[in-house]
Amino acid sequence: MASTDAPAGRIELDNGRLLITGSWTLAHHDALKAQLRRHTSLDWEEVDLSGLAGLDTAGASLLVELLGAERLEAVAEWAPALPEARQALLETVARVLREPLTPTSPRQAPLTDWLVDVGDRVLALWRQQRMLLGFIGLTLTTLLACLLRPWRWRVTALVSHVHQTGLNAVPIVALLTFLVGAVVAFLGATVLRDFGATIFTVNLVAFAFLREFGVLLAAILLAGRTASAFTAQIGAMKANEEIDAIRALGLDPMELLVLPRLLAMMVILPILTFIGMLSGILGGALVCIFMLDISATQFLLILQRDIPLNHFLVGLGKAPVFAFLIAVIGCLEGFKVSGSAQSVGEHTTSSVVQSIFMVILLDAVAALFFMEMGW
Repeated sequence: MASTDAPAGRIELDNGRLLITGSWTLAHHDALKAQLRRHTSLDWEEVDLSGLAGLDTAGASLLVELLGAERLEAVAEWAPALPEARQALLETVARVLREPLTPTSPRQAPLTDWLVDVGDRVLALWRQQRMLLGFIGLTLTTLLACLLRPWRWRVTALVSHVHQTGLNAVPIVALLTFLVGAVVAFLGATVLRDFGATIFTVNLVAFAFLREFGVLLAAILLAGRTASAFTAQIGAMKANEEIDAIRALGLDPMELLVLPRLLAMMVILPILTFIGMLSGILGGALVCIFMLDISATQFLLILQRDIPLNHFLVGLGKAPVFAFLIAVIGCLEGFKVSGSAQSVGEHTTSSVVQSIFMVILLDAVAALFFMEMGW
């Protein structure tokens, strides 16, 4: 097929006949390629392959490039004197180059693909939770170190974040909990009316907002409003390399960026929870007064007589824990931003979803625990 002693292949034009001579092999590939570039504009009518001294797949591919795949697929017709082995090689290479072979895709198994997807999601969740636990540990370590050094407290940043994350959220928290309180009272009255027990609507509203709805609604609102803001702010700083600049100045990003936001959340969420409790009970009270003929005095008397203080403490005690989780998740997702605007948007969405999911999950676990403890 190929002779190592034959001279390098040549391309010549003789009275309209294209003469292909010499060895067309890998050893002479570069020289042949250069000739092809010089002879791309040749005008020929016939091709003579009788002088072909050597041929391999590298040379055959160059001949396909020179003569065309369709012509070489019919090489047996216009070059019958060419050895059959070389004819077969030229036909095969021409056919492959004209219609490149595409690997057949493996057979799809829906159940296998679904199991693989579930496994990938579980592994991603496990890695994410490990990273969250590590970030929580780093945050607590930095917090303890700063508590012992009051001169390193960022009071100005803390007050600024309290204003941004908390005070600006008071109207929306109060309005939402007020409306939900009215809805809970209305639905409770609708059900309890069939049993002649509409008076217990007061207990329903009080229990719901003191234990669950007050803290839960405030936490969900802050998860959507504030966790996303934390992620976007830190993510933008990461994209602009401002965090690297902070480290270059010898400052700790955890101390400078995370702790003020974390402490602001832990200060403001209990306050918003208390406001949410009052607004929700007020919404339920208005429904009781105007629709159930329960006077305001009677409503307050039932609250004082039948609702123990521990329900208020249970609801308020969840607030710092929820605030800690929301702030940590929002800041962590900000640090995970890779640098593009798309990454900022993806991690902002992820922080909101994770925060709301963790708040509801933790609230469900706490509800089961308190129920078993009888609190």
